[in-house]
Amino acid sequence: METFLAVAEERSFSRAAHRLHRTQPAVSQTVAKLEASLGEALFDRASRDTTLTAAGKVLQEYAHKLLNLRTEATHALSELRLLHRGTLSLAANEYTCLYLLPVLHQFRRMHPLIKISVQRSLASRIADELLLHSVEIGVLSFKPQDRALRSIVVFRDELAFVVGPRHPMAGKQSVAIRDLHDEVFVAHNVPSPQRAKVLEAFRRHRTELRIGVELPSLEAVRRFVELGNGVALVPALTVERELKGGALHRVLVKELQMERKLRLVHRRDASLSHAAVSFLQVVRSFAEATGGSYCYLQERSE
Repeated sequence: METFLAVAEERSFSRAAHRLHRTQPAVSQTVAKLEASLGEALFDRASRDTTLTAAGKVLQEYAHKLLNLRTEATHALSELRLLHRGTLSLAANEYTCLYLLPVLHQFRRMHPLIKISVQRSLASRIADELLLHSVEIGVLSFKPQDRALRSIVVFRDELAFVVGPRHPMAGKQSVAIRDLHDEVFVAHNVPSPQRAKVLEAFRRHRTELRIGVELPSLEAVRRFVELGNGVALVPALTVERELKGGALHRVLVKELQMERKLRLVHRRDASLSHAAVSFLQVVRSFAEATGGSYCYLQERSE
């Protein structure tokens, strides 16, 4: 499988041989044996760039899973030998990573020998990464639809309408959604279920939503509004420090009060590593001790 994936990724038997420190005939023979055992051609030899056949594309996904499972098994056995030192592997995006920081701080104090690896991922890809065994736990702001995944609500956030300190609305406690028709919004350019809800709210109240600037990160959105450029709707968690320090002002918009639930997600059938089990225990204890927006609620499958 390693040889097959090397050829698929390099699109060349010779480059795959160089990568694997083997001869090209040995690589060709290994792939030929695999094809014979499966009864399917995996590569189109007539193509210039060693293109995968339909069967090859199917096998490629399973090959990744098998090698990831082997790595997972090796780590689990190594963890046992190392007295549960291990690695905690997580996937989160820019926003959900902010939830992790105080929890990981607590976890690190209790388990200093466990290595923490947080992989930055698009929320739309985290479920697939879990199912491919690339990571053990993901953080999502929406409930995954795949029944093979289990989710736990760990934080309740909300959408915040924010303006710069010199904006005319900075001194107001609240406004109506229709008061926003002339405002220029600075938005995150990544589509999300929350963005769809906002667009629907503006349509429902017959108010134009003028998105004048789209930026690639929530940090960029926040800083651009701080500089006095437009207004924004962002997760409250991402602007806590700026609101406390006065760099941004939050104005209540009754029609846009939307709760966002952050979830820890893992494979339903997974035998979680010691590191992952310990992390979930810390999350539960942290929620019980901190309260407020923190919680620990297992979600039922529908």
